[in-house]
Amino acid sequence: MRPGAAIAALWLIWVVTWIAAALWADPAQKRATIGEEVRYRIFWAAGTALLLVPAHGYQGRLRLWIPSLAEAWVCVVLVAAGIIFAWWARIHLGRLWSASITAKADHRVVDSGPYGLVRHPIYTGLLLAVLATMAAKGTVWGIAGTALLIIGVVIKAKLEEHFLRGELGPAYDDYARRVPMLVPFAPA
Repeated sequence: MRPGAAIAALWLIWVVTWIAAALWADPAQKRATIGEEVRYRIFWAAGTALLLVPAHGYQGRLRLWIPSLAEAWVCVVLVAAGIIFAWWARIHLGRLWSASITAKADHRVVDSGPYGLVRHPIYTGLLLAVLATMAAKGTVWGIAGTALLIIGVVIKAKLEEHFLRGELGPAYDDYARRVPMLVPFAPA
């Protein structure tokens, strides 16, 4: 298997399992409006479309670098590590997880496991996987897609922060003072 095919397989496995696991979540008691969510979803859709532009065999001027075989396999490992980290966070969050910004019955601050490292570990893991995918591609499209995805993640994380502060109050404020948002070991 080639590195590009391995990266595509990892992403496909992630998408299929992530969608299937959505059945495992509790129903939402309260959610952010579609108007609030559309902002980050536009960035995610555009970024994903650009990141999916194939790079294999492309040698044009929009190909900025071509990783060596060893570098490409390092990218595969980083994609896998990012996806595994995101899955760890999702499993740790359990039935409180939602694809949308929501509050569930008995919603509470989860500050253990990956949530003790960053407040949004699913995004952290997926951003690592996205950055590694971009590095393996080496194209302008990959860079542009990654930039749009990062913007979308930051928008959603900030919307979640605002929503969770409103729902969980001082407990979330305390958590936010102790744990960084997206980058482990960064100042909170």
